[in-house]
Amino acid sequence: MKIALAGAGAFGIKHLEALQKIDGVEVVSLVSRTADGVREAAQRFGIGHVTTDLAESLARPEIDAVILTTPTQMHAAQAIACLRAGKHVMVEIPLADSWADAQAVARAQEETGLVAMVGHTRRFNPSHQYVHNKIVAGELKIQQMDVQTFFFRRSNINALGQPRSWTDHLLWHHAAHTVDLFAYQTGGRIVAANALQGPIHPTLGIAMDLSVQMKSESGAICTLSLSFNNEGPLGTFFRYIGDNGTYIARYDDLMNGKDEKIDVSKVAVSMNGIELQDREFIAAIVEGREPNASVAQVLPCYRTLHELEQQLKG
Repeated sequence: MKIALAGAGAFGIKHLEALQKIDGVEVVSLVSRTADGVREAAQRFGIGHVTTDLAESLARPEIDAVILTTPTQMHAAQAIACLRAGKHVMVEIPLADSWADAQAVARAQEETGLVAMVGHTRRFNPSHQYVHNKIVAGELKIQQMDVQTFFFRRSNINALGQPRSWTDHLLWHHAAHTVDLFAYQTGGRIVAANALQGPIHPTLGIAMDLSVQMKSESGAICTLSLSFNNEGPLGTFFRYIGDNGTYIARYDDLMNGKDEKIDVSKVAVSMNGIELQDREFIAAIVEGREPNASVAQVLPCYRTLHELEQQLKG
């Protein structure tokens, strides 16, 4: 399978590293907004074609699928362009930064019938898979989730500490991980959601602190705290409080309520959530099926984000 990857930033590199570990997959085209950055990454990963124009890659008939790790504001339009060009597509989270754009991508997927997947990586992290397997087996029912997503980003920098040409967003990006995961793990629609935000940053133009409350139709509740003002520790911490145990997840690591580490190394073929996400994308294409975290499956998340945004604007 021949793949084009658009976006040679921090997350694009994570995908290139993951794709090297999947048999039968070759990245043959790399797209970036700047020529210098794309050439360096292409040389490192042995990619023959480089361009600053996504359309140039989409015109190449040998390309089967595209992975988009571009700025959030470009996701929806680029995902639609990929589908219209006859390419399967995985777009990194978030699918879009508006409800209208999210619906437009969903319509394009329905019309083309191609695989369209969103990088809701938490569904694939072994830590969260371990909890999900217990839920599916009837061994655990979530009563409450308590989640903290904390970064220190008072300027436009990416995960590698490099300058970023676009502005990240607590609601449409970082909250999307937990909104989707909460619905996924409780197995029900989100029937109530409320949000409060802190002051708007004078130059970035976004709220740097956000608090979200949610309730699932299962009866479970979720409290989510997000900040770009936090100086450490950094990252996202998930506490699952269930009827038969408590679990604390941080990316691919999992602890129980007594702070004892749980071995999740046998949950999947890798301990890397990005690799597992990419493997699902490739497998869905090969097998002609809907992937986990398809556009259709995650669409309700974006409706909830839209409703929260309307509250905050009101």
